[in-house]
Amino acid sequence: MTMPFYVSPEQFLQDKAEYAKKGISRGRSIAVLEVVEGILLVADNPSHALHKISEIYDRVAFAGVGKYSEFENLRKAGIRYADLKGFMYSREDVTGRSLANAYSELLGNSFSQDMKPMEVEIILADLGSGDRPNEIYRISFDGSIFDESLVSVVGGRSEQLKTFLKDRVRPGVTLKEGLGLVRSGFMEQNDNGHLVMNIEAAVLERSTDGRCFRRLLPEEVGRLLATDQ
Repeated sequence: MTMPFYVSPEQFLQDKAEYAKKGISRGRSIAVLEVVEGILLVADNPSHALHKISEIYDRVAFAGVGKYSEFENLRKAGIRYADLKGFMYSREDVTGRSLANAYSELLGNSFSQDMKPMEVEIILADLGSGDRPNEIYRISFDGSIFDESLVSVVGGRSEQLKTFLKDRVRPGVTLKEGLGLVRSGFMEQNDNGHLVMNIEAAVLERSTDGRCFRRLLPEEVGRLLATDQ
């Protein structure tokens, strides 16, 4: 008589978690830093067509690592959520916290209900205004939310990069200094060094009213890093 195959719920969830972590570990790192000018987002990304950093709403940016098609779908879902909430209520009601909660529910439901978990980890950055501080949330594949400040990192070898940056980033770091530190961290992770062309960067600018997201062109990245030598 053949015994039925049985896997405990705990083992099943553990296997799914390991599967997701393995997929995420293959993704190149992304770092998000609080800087004097606002919030800086920097990705190790050799592709100029497939962005890992994007605008979600007026003061909110999105960064994702892992399986591109999955975090791209999450990005689009976040934009739809933000647009609908801003239209139905007010633009001020669209915050990083509300988006983080929505993403947490979506990823948590997917992890618990779907056979294959999403191989993604994302960061939401919300630029503060007035007395409201910056908000940075890291959301894991299982829906867990981590409220972070000053530095947040996702992707392959993220702990190594986060340790590198935590030891060096302090309040008052400028955009140029932050970009140089992240590039140095990327170089620590890569035996062959790191070219400027592999860096995708954007900033949520504090000096800008309304939409604050600005993508840094490769020429600007190169110029900032050239003066960092």
